[in-house]
Amino acid sequence: MTYTEKDYTNLLGISGFSKSLLNNHFGLYKGYVANTNKLIDKLDVLEFGTPEHAETQRRLGWEWNGMRMHELYFDGLTSNPTDLLENSKLGMKLNEIYGNFDQWQEDFEAIGKMRGIGWVVFLYDKQSDELFNIWIGEHDLGHLVGTVPLLVMDVFEHAYILDYEMDRASYIQTFMKSINWSIVSNRFEV
Repeated sequence: MTYTEKDYTNLLGISGFSKSLLNNHFGLYKGYVANTNKLIDKLDVLEFGTPEHAETQRRLGWEWNGMRMHELYFDGLTSNPTDLLENSKLGMKLNEIYGNFDQWQEDFEAIGKMRGIGWVVFLYDKQSDELFNIWIGEHDLGHLVGTVPLLVMDVFEHAYILDYEMDRASYIQTFMKSINWSIVSNRFEV
């Protein structure tokens, strides 16, 4: 199996994200796709049970999740933002869990402003029928197993430093204004 990078050049021109920032971010994502493919190929030829096989297997989780997290992040952005419909299935569930959209957003943004590098993920656990905002510090650490990522916000410095320097709060505000809630809602309903 060979994975192919997705084309996100449709995001160029999105308000608050410079062409340089996005192209650098796309390049990083391209590296995750390439490294995922290289590691899968390498696992096919390494002898099972060797230290090289074990370390390659461990590294695959980092590269794979880096690839997928970036796809979820980019897919959730749009230059034509949409609103979450309050009467949609996701809107009603969000209101049930968080009280209202503003309370959910305050929680999501507060997690994004925490010190450290990582991701903020709004996710759905089908088994418990619950929604969560969580922090994932590394690509391969902190995922809630069995949940569906609905919205992913990258808060590694590469996602904002070229445009916002160390002003993560302003980046988060721009991100929140660029969400494609149609995509996010579709992830909830699958």
